[in-house]
Amino acid sequence: MNSSYRFWGIAFALAGTVSFAFRPFLIKLGYSMHPVSATTLLFLRMSLSLPFFLAMAWWMRDGAAISRRDWAGIVALGFLGYYLASLLDFLGLQYVSAGVGRLIMFLYPTLVIILSAAFLKKNPTARELAALAITYTGIALVLSSQIAAAPESRLFVFGALLIFSSAMCYAVYLVTGSQLVKRVGSMRFTAYTMIVSTLPAVVQFLVLEDAAALALPAALWWVAVVLAVACTALPVLLVAEALKRIGANHFALIGALGPVTTVLADFALLDGALSAVQIVGAALVISGVLLVTIKRN
Repeated sequence: MNSSYRFWGIAFALAGTVSFAFRPFLIKLGYSMHPVSATTLLFLRMSLSLPFFLAMAWWMRDGAAISRRDWAGIVALGFLGYYLASLLDFLGLQYVSAGVGRLIMFLYPTLVIILSAAFLKKNPTARELAALAITYTGIALVLSSQIAAAPESRLFVFGALLIFSSAMCYAVYLVTGSQLVKRVGSMRFTAYTMIVSTLPAVVQFLVLEDAAALALPAALWWVAVVLAVACTALPVLLVAEALKRIGANHFALIGALGPVTTVLADFALLDGALSAVQIVGAALVISGVLLVTIKRN
């Protein structure tokens, strides 16, 4: 393999991972800058990134014809995997820090293992069972120090459950959409599902909010633009190209930098520091997910 080709694959993987990692940080930053609702922030993210995905769909228009059944699957998975998962994530981040939220979302590969065992009869290997034990011990440590009887702690637990539900929606999307992606093509599938997921976000905004909700400070509009372009649209291309150049195993190793990046940005810029116990838990979560994600040669 050409060394330059591989170098750029690693560079794309790093850029895509960091771009995705800053998404929960920017959501929390938006909440801290102005009393904006999750509905409004989600609407801005989806609508501002829509032109990019429309252009991608147009660029990929010459692919194989898509059957009605596959179109139905695209609509269902777009609603579940991008709209509902994003909504639950945005709502949950009102109550938990960006770092904790990113660690919970990072659980989705382990949820894929659990769902595959439950519904596809794919029995987990000993390695996967060990990874599950490590990962969920870690997430218990991450959450333990903030679980108490106080109202703030109950809100924290509620937020954590919302984000866990988001991770579950994304895991269901991955498990049920795996064959559909093969038939449609990954880039075209992503473009179509993102376009589909924008419609309920727009409808939700029109039903629940009014025009005054968009009277936001200029700085918050810039946060929304960066969230839509740099943390939603751009990473799709970067990750796709990185996977093609370096493969899933090497990308998984680089992807583990995602929650670390979010935790560090949260600590440095939003003062969302983790305790010592939570740091140990975060290390266990990342280790367990890597054990699940990285395949043996």
